Amino acid sequence: MLLDTPVCNLGWKAAEFTLCDPDGQTFRMSDYLGEKPLLIAFLCNHCPYVRAIAERLAEDTADLMAEGIGVLGVMSNDYAEYPADSPPEMKRFAAAHGWAFPYLVDEAQTVGKIYGAVCTPDFFGFNADGELQYRGRLDDAGRGDAHGRTRELVEAMRQIATKGTGPQDQVPSLGCSIKWT
Repeated sequence: MLLDTPVCNLGWKAAEFTLCDPDGQTFRMSDYLGEKPLLIAFLCNHCPYVRAIAERLAEDTADLMAEGIGVLGVMSNDYAEYPADSPPEMKRFAAAHGWAFPYLVDEAQTVGKIYGAVCTPDFFGFNADGELQYRGRLDDAGRGDAHGRTRELVEAMRQIATKGTGPQDQVPSLGCSIKWT
């Protein structure tokens, strides 16, 4: 089912969480929030919208991480019902698309629910104080350069890094519904 996200709730404080990657290594959200902002991306492997942006996401997040911006990917889908989103498949998918950020398993789906994630992909950009400043899509394919790219997410995260606030105009994320148990 195709869904889009609600309007950004500016200033909402990021909730702490600890999740593991497919290898069992533990990651704590607050370890990625510091002097620079943090991007939390709700993703999955089987969603055609995620598949369509997977390489661009690798490029854009590599640029952001090179600038000191933290990036975490979270997979909240019920992978018992959707085996393509299982931890071994997450590891394979991330490697195949060059994702350098931690791609974390939200097996109990608590992080997705606390954050109010609606679809995949669903991007949350927080300032250094952990306040939500961006909730939107990777880019707006209806505008931009000859390839239809605007790099909305990158520019929003750069603005958050320099000003502490996100853009006033934000285009909601669009994608497949998160598969809840």
